[in-house]
Amino acid sequence: MSMAIQPRRSAWIPWVFVGGLLLVVAVNAVLIVTAVRSFTGLTTGHSYDRGRAYNHVLAEAARQDALGWTAQVTLAGGVLRVTARDRAGAPVAGRLEGVLRRPVEGTELPFAPAVDLPGAWQAPVALRAGQWEARLRLTAADGSHIDIRQRVIAP
Repeated sequence: MSMAIQPRRSAWIPWVFVGGLLLVVAVNAVLIVTAVRSFTGLTTGHSYDRGRAYNHVLAEAARQDALGWTAQVTLAGGVLRVTARDRAGAPVAGRLEGVLRRPVEGTELPFAPAVDLPGAWQAPVALRAGQWEARLRLTAADGSHIDIRQRVIAP
């Protein structure tokens, strides 16, 4: 008695695995291409040197904390306002200068505010919608200073 060999009906199962792996490779390729095209190129210059000097960064932060000054940056109606107070709540007068920076693009706009009141500055700004970072330096008459970095959202 000879039996005839019948073809297997489950011969398609290995092809499901091959198709699944090809799908994973295709999705990964799309993600890689998207990531490479959307990279802004924004990096930290001299990162090794900055890392070695990190103790100076910590010392500067401690010096600024010891001053006890606080600053607040607000954006409303196309006007950027900055207020600064000392530990006792009194206004801190001085010179304020800096830039407004768009973190994603690296775009920088100069910020030259006018003194509104002692310890308060304001300037009209025309910002595109999105997130901006105010990078400012407040310098008092005696030379002491603080660096202000605060993010604001432009509607």
